[in-house]
Amino acid sequence: MNLTHTLFRTARRLPALAAVIEGERSELNYAQLAERVQRLAGSLQARLQVRAGDRVALAMKNCAAYVELLYACWTLGAAVVPVNVKLHARELAFILDDADVRLCFACAEVDAAQVQRARIAGMTRFIDVDNADYAALLGDAIVTDCVGGGDDLAWLFYTSGTTGQPKGVMLSHRNLLAMTLNYLSDVDHARAGEILLHAAPMSHGSGLYTLPNIAVGATQMIAPSRGFDVAEIDDLLARHAGVKFFAAPTMVMRLVDQMRGDARGLKQIIYGGGPMYVADCLRALDRLGPRLAQIYGQGESPMTITVLPVDDHLGARDADHLARLGSVGRAQTGVELAVLGQDDRPLDAGIVGEVAVRGDVVMRGYLNQPDATARTLMRGWLHTGDLGRLDATGYLTLVDRSKDLIISGGSNIYPREVEEVLLQHPAVREVAVIGEPDADWGETVLAVVALQAGANVSPGELDALCLSQIARFKRPKRYRFVDELPKNPTGKVLKRELRAAILGCAGDQAAG
Repeated sequence: MNLTHTLFRTARRLPALAAVIEGERSELNYAQLAERVQRLAGSLQARLQVRAGDRVALAMKNCAAYVELLYACWTLGAAVVPVNVKLHARELAFILDDADVRLCFACAEVDAAQVQRARIAGMTRFIDVDNADYAALLGDAIVTDCVGGGDDLAWLFYTSGTTGQPKGVMLSHRNLLAMTLNYLSDVDHARAGEILLHAAPMSHGSGLYTLPNIAVGATQMIAPSRGFDVAEIDDLLARHAGVKFFAAPTMVMRLVDQMRGDARGLKQIIYGGGPMYVADCLRALDRLGPRLAQIYGQGESPMTITVLPVDDHLGARDADHLARLGSVGRAQTGVELAVLGQDDRPLDAGIVGEVAVRGDVVMRGYLNQPDATARTLMRGWLHTGDLGRLDATGYLTLVDRSKDLIISGGSNIYPREVEEVLLQHPAVREVAVIGEPDADWGETVLAVVALQAGANVSPGELDALCLSQIARFKRPKRYRFVDELPKNPTGKVLKRELRAAILGCAGDQAAG
């Protein structure tokens, strides 16, 4: 099945329903959206010679054109290459070279000339979606028949490259349809007329959630800022009902700390992409009510490994409930989940190993990287690189990325366990724990801490908090206080950047 069929089906069923609202600029109903997709497909084919199997890059801020171009490309059997608009020109050039992209739709923030100068192979035509060149693509004959589907490439997503050059994750129509069905089954029982607000970048998870919501007739809303703005979200929630959006945990906490309204129009926040610490989750529940659902996934299994649904966030706040809040939930319906040890043998409940998954949502492989594909999809499992443990009822708790594990004096220390404790201190706004090389111990624990505005805390106080809850060998040996932790555009803390910026710098404070 071609993904565009889901849009055309909704357009036939609900033609007058609002499909896309872009701030104060425009509103399209489903009949209009379907027609624009067909006209775009006609122009892409006739004017720009886009054919089945081609790759078309989208280096754009959130906008209505993003939705139109997704489905127009898929209509022709072309694959979309979503690109973070904040990438450096050299990073964007690498992706265009690696994916052999000849056509890129972009916004004004992208310096096309600079990108072209950084290219190694080939050239790409850039079209600005905010000018007349894009508008002119809506006048040609329409294409109504979809080409391809099934295992054909639909979404070529480049990983963040935190461990080297980014890899192109190949996701098919089948993969994204499986993600769509899992979302509707487990994450959000979406209905026609609800609103999916794109507050996070559409080049990542927010854009993927367009698919299930268009399949049922929900409205895609592009905020005027085209991004995450707390005051703007406050206003939208006061004026609309049935609003939901995807956000990183850091975004959720910004909303909790800064919003002024009562969130009456909010249906649900689906959060993921980084750890939501238990202390933060409790604060968010107190402020927002029972409107949180957590997903765990990665580019290779997009947005679809586990889910902690709204109901699982509720409870008596006893030990069992807090443990569940510290988990990432249970396997989504179409996913087989395991924690593997040596030789990929499943481990018993409670034992830490590598998280692995298999199912229709798992990628085809990495573009141009057969060795990396073979390592990641070894023995039929997607090896996530995450360490975790399952409980007896099937709930998964992540302890860390395998590359973030700290080994001190031969003992394993999972940074998240230490971070959870430090975040209980009211002065601590956010924290990241990393390993610091040590001649005697191999590594020692370094905590990088950002405090609440105007707050003060000594390393001794934080040390005492840790010693009250975790083993002495796990406590930080050193603290460093910073204004902000480095994050990528989706809000994930970049520990690789932290290591480069912090280790070896002056200004650390030793614990008592």
